[in-house]
Amino acid sequence: MGKENRGDKKPPHRKKLNFKTCKNNTLKSLNEIEYFLNNFEKFCRYVKLYKILR
Repeated sequence: MGKENRGDKKPPHRKKLNFKTCKNNTLKSLNEIEYFLNNFEKFCRYVKLYKILR
């Protein structure tokens, strides 16, 4: 029993790298991270205050 050769498999097509969309996505991600960290800092303050008043 030999292997059946049904032809060469083509590698998946790579998308072209679009620097404009890549830049926009990176800026959006950084803004979301900054927003999260600012809210997280406020959350940490509330937790510390809660521990003190407890």
